[in-house]
Amino acid sequence: MGSFSIWHWLIVLVIVMLVFGTKKLRNIGQDLGGAVKGFKEGMKEADQPGSDASQKIAGGNTGQTIDAEAREKNKS
Repeated sequence: MGSFSIWHWLIVLVIVMLVFGTKKLRNIGQDLGGAVKGFKEGMKEADQPGSDASQKIAGGNTGQTIDAEAREKNKS
């Protein structure tokens, strides 16, 4: 009972196709594929040195180091 056989998965696939219909499933697949493609393009754009996206991610960091110290607030 631990894993499903191929027959279980075929029955689930048939039920999903009956509930949603093939056209709706095709549209969902196209939308998901477009989202993944856009994500990959965005990641490639961010990896390019000097691109606007990489500067936005880095916060416009120009190589400056910010030195700071954290202190606890006294409860008085």
